[in-house]
Amino acid sequence: MPVYEPWAGGPDVLAEAAEVGRRAAAWIRSLPGPPVPCPVSAWLAGALPGAVETAMGSLDPADCDRMGPDGRLIEGTGGVDAGTMSTLSVVPCVLSEAVWLTPDQQVRLLAVACVVSGIVRLLADDPGTEILHSLVTRMCTTLDHCGATLGHRDR
Repeated sequence: MPVYEPWAGGPDVLAEAAEVGRRAAAWIRSLPGPPVPCPVSAWLAGALPGAVETAMGSLDPADCDRMGPDGRLIEGTGGVDAGTMSTLSVVPCVLSEAVWLTPDQQVRLLAVACVVSGIVRLLADDPGTEILHSLVTRMCTTLDHCGATLGHRDR
């Protein structure tokens, strides 16, 4: 397994990803709350946008899968801690309790969690693919779309 090597434009891609993550988190925080506050609403207003922002701001392609000195595979994390990834992974389960959100809002939240998790895995598993195909940039465009239109549609 080759050692990670930085690529031209990498810092700009990561800076843009962090900015896109901040916008996505702001969008999540702007979603309406339920008529009566509940644990899920607090989670949606706090933990989830925090996880999105943290993940996108922590991306590190150097933290990729690699061979350790003993020849064993070291699984990369893309720079994102397990707790943040865990928060993103429970979105499908939690959304069933967010009955005050429209189906469109719920689908867009699922998309945000999926795209953020996908970017992390891409950089952890195969940062070279990003170099060759600009996948992080394209995935960030999708992430921006999720948040940009969410607040403007009721259904």
